[in-house]
Parts: sequence; C-alpha cells; structure tokens
Amino acid sequence: MVAIEIGEIVQDFAIIMLAASVMALVSYKLKQPMVIGYIIAGMIIGPYTPPFSLVRNLDILNLFAEIGVILLLFVVGMEFPIERLRRIGRKALVIALSEALGTFVVGVIVGQQVLHYSLYNSLFLGLAISVTSTVIVMRILEELDMIKEEASHLILGVAVIEDIIIISMLAILQSVASTGHLSGTELGVSIGTVLAFIAGVIVIGSKTIPKFVNYIGSTNQHDLLIVAILGVAFGLSFIAYEIRISVATGAFFAGVLIAESKVHSVTKVIATPIKDMFAAIFFVSVGALMNITLLPTFIVPALVLVAVSIAAKFFTVSIFSRIQGVSMRNSLRTGFGLSSSGGELALVVAKGGVDVGATSSFILPMVGAMTIITTFITPYMIKIGWKVAAHALGNFNKNDNKEGWRQRLEFSFFKRKE
Repeated sequence: MVAIEIGEIVQDFAIIMLAASVMALVSYKLKQPMVIGYIIAGMIIGPYTPPFSLVRNLDILNLFAEIGVILLLFVVGMEFPIERLRRIGRKALVIALSEALGTFVVGVIVGQQVLHYSLYNSLFLGLAISVTSTVIVMRILEELDMIKEEASHLILGVAVIEDIIIISMLAILQSVASTGHLSGTELGVSIGTVLAFIAGVIVIGSKTIPKFVNYIGSTNQHDLLIVAILGVAFGLSFIAYEIRISVATGAFFAGVLIAESKVHSVTKVIATPIKDMFAAIFFVSVGALMNITLLPTFIVPALVLVAVSIAAKFFTVSIFSRIQGVSMRNSLRTGFGLSSSGGELALVVAKGGVDVGATSSFILPMVGAMTIITTFITPYMIKIGWKVAAHALGNFNKNDNKEGWRQRLEFSFFKRKE
C-alpha cells in the first residue's frame, strides 16, 4: 500500500513538472507570462479534462497546491521588510484601502444582486476581483521600461499594501466561513484574531526571528540557513492554521520577518529556486483542479465580473489619487495600472473558499478564467492607459490655456473701455 502511494506521488509529480516545463516554454516563446502556461498545463493533465486524466489523485494536487501557496507568499513577504512598509506612505495606504474595499463591496453586490450567487460565493468572488497581481504588473512595467516613473512607484506601493489587505481579509473570511454563519460576533472575533496574529508577529517576531536567522547565517552554511527559514515559514503557517486563519497569512509575515534579518539578501537567493518550483506546482495544480466542463455556465458571469472589476478599480484609484494630491496624469496612469484584477493571489483567494467548503465548484475555474483574461489584457491596458493619460493631460492643458487666454482678453478689453 505504501509503495503504491509513493508511486502515485512520484508519477503525479513527474507529470506536473514535465507539463509545466513544456507549457512554460510555449508561454516564453509567445511572450506571455508563465503563469498562463502553468494554468493551461494543469487543465490539460487534470481529472476534469476529457478524454482522460494524467493526474488522478486530487489529494496529492491539493497537497502540492498548499505547499506552493506557503512558499509563494513566503518569498513575496521577503520583498517587504517592516521599514519598507512604513516608507510606502499615507497616499498608497489610502488608495489601497479604497481600491480593495470599494472593489470588494461592488463585487459582492454584483454577485448577489445581478448574478444571484450565494453570499459566500459573492464574498470570495468580490475578494478575488479586488486583487491586483504585484508580480505581473511589476514585470510588465519593467518590460515596457516604465518602472522608474513616478506613477509606477505609486502603483507598486499600492499593490504591496493591497496584498497585505487582501491576505488579511482572506484570513477573516475563511475564519467566518468555517463557522458557517456571518454574525457580528463571529466577524468581530475573526477580525480580532487576525489583528492579534499580525501584531504578535510584528512585535514579538521582529525581536526574535531576525536574531535567530542572523545567528544561523553567521555559520555560512547555506543548507542550514535554508532549513531554518523554511522552518520559520511553515511554523508560522501552522500557527495561523491552528488559530483558523489562512496559512498564506502566516507564510507572508514569516517572509516579512526574514526580510528584517541582515542576511535577507542571501535567504532570498537560496529560497527563490524552491519558490519557483512550488509556484509552478501551485499554478499547475490550480489548473488541474479547475472543472473546465463548467465553462459554459460561468464564462459570461466571468466577463461581467472582469468588466466590473476594471471599472471599480480604475475609478476608485483615480479618484482617491486625486484626493491625495496626485497629479491628473499620474492618477490616470495609476488607475490604469491597477485596474486589472487576477494573478496568483486571486487564485489563492478562490482556493481558500474551496478549502473551507464555502464556495461552489465553479468559483475556482471562474477565477482561473478571469486570471487568464486579465493577464492577457494587462500589458495593453498599461500601454494604452499611459497614452490616454498623456493625451487627456494635453487636452486639459490646451483647454486650460484657451480659457486663460479668453479671460485675459476679456480683462484687457474691459480695461481699455474703462
């Protein structure tokens, strides 16, 4: 029996990695993000794709996906030490809060009132469409040579804070969903639990974990260092799981604590290959878990939610950017840059609903389809948005100059009459 289970694991792992490598190469040749190739690879080998399934054991797929989530969010957290989070500033915080909460509320309303979905389906979909992929947007800005512009700095700052907000909201939503009802008391307890966990990690963890990692790093043994930081990642993830919040939250803040150490640059280098491997497994596993036979039932609602997400994110970001004193051009560019939802965190949110049994079977493939759609259109939205912002600003200045010229002319005319 044990031999058969080991054989299944090895077989499924081999198929996943081979399919991922082939589709990643195809995505590279087509100049598309590799995440799309991974998702499609999962769809091809998954149990829901006719005429046969190359990967049959759903428990193994879920196991790989969970490990992938932990390592993916752990390395993302390593990008954001506490001091950097403090430096992002009030503007990015206000914009991120307005964007995430505004899009979430609109998504829930559309889900219930327009699409007539259940409460928890609407809640997890609303949270999923509130996500902006920091990784995808950053790569696109780098490829378009826009990464050093002022709007790009604001986009990335907002995206970073938004990730923390979404991860915290996911923890709260999963905690509430696991109880089976959405009461004020349960919501308060869930919010308090998440805030207490984050505060404990930052206050207590920041005084102990970095020192521990520095001590391990002083040995100059990379194998010992990687074991230690993975122990921190899975340890905090386990604590998060035990107090009924998302393991992604524990993994992310484990990365934040590691980033506080003096050897964080070394830890990032040695952890990245492991993250890349399990990130590929995560996306392939998510693709395999998507029941694409349900595509006809959700493709139209998916397109509706994509449109709702883009509109809600664009207007909330643009408006609150202007309120925060950002220029018209940078407000529009930030709005376009953050308007596409999706990415790895949206899939984490969708799978989070599945993990606690709160969502229907079509939610995960729907969010997967939305992620593929928005990943394709994001580069074009950013390029077109940059041009639209410049054109709009040009017209604004032109009209402003004309109005000023007309007022000066009228003033000089009346002055001559006097």
